[in-house]
Amino acid sequence: MSGHNLPDTVRSQVGGRRSGQPEAAPDSLGERLEAVADGTLSANTVRALKADLERFAAWCAERDLRPLPADADTVAAYVDAMSGDRAPATVRRHVSSIAAVHRAAGERSPLEDAEVRRALSRMRRRKGSRQAQVEGLTWALRRRLIEAAGDGLIDVRNRAILAVAYDAMLRRSELVALEVVDVKVDRGGSASLLVRRAKTDPEGGGAVLYLHGDTVRMLKEWLAESGVREGPLFRSVRKDGSVVGALHPGQVARIYKGMARRAGLSAKVVDRLSGHSPRVGAAQDMIASGIELPAIMQAGRWRSVRMVQRYGERLLAKRNGAARLARLQKRR
Repeated sequence: MSGHNLPDTVRSQVGGRRSGQPEAAPDSLGERLEAVADGTLSANTVRALKADLERFAAWCAERDLRPLPADADTVAAYVDAMSGDRAPATVRRHVSSIAAVHRAAGERSPLEDAEVRRALSRMRRRKGSRQAQVEGLTWALRRRLIEAAGDGLIDVRNRAILAVAYDAMLRRSELVALEVVDVKVDRGGSASLLVRRAKTDPEGGGAVLYLHGDTVRMLKEWLAESGVREGPLFRSVRKDGSVVGALHPGQVARIYKGMARRAGLSAKVVDRLSGHSPRVGAAQDMIASGIELPAIMQAGRWRSVRMVQRYGERLLAKRNGAARLARLQKRR
């Protein structure tokens, strides 16, 4: 595979250890991706890809292998090694990240090689491809977490975060990117929320979403007590109560988990919570309420019905043809 799209200096940084060349730094693949992406990928996407690539580069360095361009047998061996103790979805994501940096650098994607596809097939046969389901923060759980929150400033913030995330069905990256100016309160007490850029909106066209009045009241309480007037909507709060910079996406799941533990939820439920749990829970509530899939997709800004079906598969099963037939038959 040719490296003609990479300058010699960069090629020596990311090409692994060769004769007369230094060993690649573990983070050089991620840095290379950031350079060649040049605004074509969102900042959140680049950050996630870099974390995966750093792991791959470090694994290659330990074995004196070249990470870019990587040989097919290198990537296949990485799949075999990773699949021993990681979920199939995690392994597939790592391989997709490796493929992404190859494409960005003008190299042939390892996914095009039969050896890599065979390694992925081996993993699927051994472990299956079904992912563990994220715990949805449905309306009942949302209310329980909010009611159990304390009276401190951080609790006021956490209530507002959970309420906003549920109403607008926000991803964690969208939640932490919100600014004060993005909220417009209507005369009736509800509000519109501008999400400027999302995972499915890399061009930044934006989407205007809905916040109910009870959510707006919690949001106003946070703004009043924190003194936040402009800039990032949700901020970190120190132990002494001082309000500092914007939240990192990784903090969102920890906030939900902390609220859940305080509310007395089981350790099993807490462990399954993620930064997207309010988004999943809202979708599940919509399905349970009989709202049709196109309306749910519009609210959650999904382009495919697949994710909605996965989040609500148990609820949707109760509405499928077999379930409807059983009800018509009045079976007991």
